[in-house]
Amino acid sequence: MIKFIFSFLVLISTFNFALAESSKSNDSEPFNPTETAMHHVKDSHQFEIWGEDVTLYLPIILWTDNGMVIFSSKEFKGNDNGEIVVEKKGMEFIKFHEKIYYAKTKKNASGEYITESSKLVHLDDQHHPINKVPLDFSITKNIFSMWLSLIVLLVVFISAARYYKSKSYNGVPKGVAAIVEPLIVFVRDEIAIPNIGEKKYKKYMPYLLTVFFFIWLNNVMGLIPFFPFGANLTGNIAVTFTLAIITFIITNFSGNKSYWKHIFWTPDVPIPMKIFLAPIEVIGIFTKPFSLMVRLFANITAGHIIIISLISLIFIFKSYFVAPVSIIAVVFISVIEILVTALQAYIFTTLSALYFGMATEDNHEEH
Repeated sequence: MIKFIFSFLVLISTFNFALAESSKSNDSEPFNPTETAMHHVKDSHQFEIWGEDVTLYLPIILWTDNGMVIFSSKEFKGNDNGEIVVEKKGMEFIKFHEKIYYAKTKKNASGEYITESSKLVHLDDQHHPINKVPLDFSITKNIFSMWLSLIVLLVVFISAARYYKSKSYNGVPKGVAAIVEPLIVFVRDEIAIPNIGEKKYKKYMPYLLTVFFFIWLNNVMGLIPFFPFGANLTGNIAVTFTLAIITFIITNFSGNKSYWKHIFWTPDVPIPMKIFLAPIEVIGIFTKPFSLMVRLFANITAGHIIIISLISLIFIFKSYFVAPVSIIAVVFISVIEILVTALQAYIFTTLSALYFGMATEDNHEEH
């Protein structure tokens, strides 16, 4: 049954990809695998449920010079090259590479934005828009997926908590509780206690459990190719940056005297070496969360790009003989990706716990 479901998801993913690309077959431009891969991993203002024929358009919410503006992304008619103008409250907006800009605006020599009606989109030498940007609070695929995952986690854990409080609980977990309890015990016994210590781990458990299940669930949701899933949330650098910053803040606010002494005045080494090591240790404060951010972002994004690239081989070679090889390779990589979804959640949580343990350890002189 599990093999059937997995095979079905892979075939649906391949079919949806093919359908999306075939809907563009009328274009004169040749197939561009790089552009296609980036299109599928980046954030978007709509869900393409069945190619481009059935699409769920998400709301665009902007804070502009004339106040709040709300409208559907459908008004851009699927255009992402800044060619469609949407007028609201006397202002004109365009969408370029999934970002919203004021149309016909650019900076002058003094750095002020002016209206230049000769072009809708003004680009710099690196082909980046220099149009004025409103404050964007739009509901994108990633935001939709984030709230969906939070709702799922709340429902699951509130249901489990209610079961433990109910009279039907007899010491043996059942239902949802039977699923989540082994995972919670695993995080406690295999991650929190070994890295933080049995006396201090409890106050960090809420964060460790939250980040573990949040990353794992969104990794899994990103592999499911149909609505309401398929968003690349944990492959978004802003999301991994936020998670890493939270770990960074907790680590440094938890740091005791011994932790900071080890950083700025390493014990049991000559004074010249203390001076030499201090800046390296300070840099290490920032490289730890940086590695957390990049590791999660790179691994999840790379997995998506590899799968899309393998499917793209069918369109590059334009041969039915390539399709079986491509699909077999996609199935193989997808199996690895399923393992990676849990592995990356485990690594992020374990390293966070390790940093908390290092910050709260009573005696650093032993290391």
